[in-house]
Amino acid sequence: MTDDRLIVALDVPNAIAGLELAQKLGDQVSFYKIGLGMLTGGGLALADELKREHGKRIFLDMKLFDIGATIEAAVRGLAQFDLDFLTVHGDPHVVRAAKEGASGKPLKILAVTILTSLDRADLDAGLIRAGDIPDLVAERAGRAFDAGADGVIASPQEAAMIRALPNAAGKLIVTPGVRPVGAALGDQKRVATPAQAIADGADHIVVGRPVWAAPDPKAAAAAILDELRG
Repeated sequence: MTDDRLIVALDVPNAIAGLELAQKLGDQVSFYKIGLGMLTGGGLALADELKREHGKRIFLDMKLFDIGATIEAAVRGLAQFDLDFLTVHGDPHVVRAAKEGASGKPLKILAVTILTSLDRADLDAGLIRAGDIPDLVAERAGRAFDAGADGVIASPQEAAMIRALPNAAGKLIVTPGVRPVGAALGDQKRVATPAQAIADGADHIVVGRPVWAAPDPKAAAAAILDELRG
C-alpha cells in the first residue's frame, strides 16, 4: 500500500533518468517532486508521463518569483499539466497572483518560507532582516496563509511552530530537509528524521539523495515508509 506522505525528489539529470528511477521504485512511491534542475531536461514531459500513464502525484518545485501578472500567467500555463503541488516564493503578492492563476484547477499553491539549506549566516549575507530563523519562518508562513496559500514549504524544525499558527488549520506543511537516521546531511542545514517531521505536524516529507543515491533505492524508500508507519 502506498503512502503519499513520502515525496521522492527526482533530483537526477534528465527525464530519462527520472523515469528509470520511478520504475525502480515502482508501487513503493506514489508522489514525486520535479524541480528546476530537470526543467531543461524534460521535466514537464516527465511530470505529464508520470501523472497520466503511471497514476503518480506530482509536485513541481519551481519556486516562482516575479511581478504578479507574470506569476499569474505562468501558473495558469502550468496548471494545464494537471499537477498536484506547485511552489512559489512566500511573498504575499506572489501567492495571491499564483492562486489567481490556479483558479478553477485542483493545483495546490505552496509558499516557500526560508530554504532548508540556509542558516542565519546565509540570511545575513543576503541582507535579510535580523531574527531567529524559526520566528521568521513562522511569520512568512502566516502571511502566506493570509494571502491564500494552500500550504507552505519549511524545515521540519519549524513544522510544529507553523502547525500551531491560528491560520494554519487545514493548510499543508511540506518539509524538505528530511534525513533518515545515519544519512549524510548533504546540502541541508536544518533537518529532522522522517518520523519526527510528521510528528511535529508535517503532512508530507520530501526526500531526495537518501533514496536516489542509495544502492537500492526501493529498499531505501521502503525503510522510510516503515519509519513513518511505525
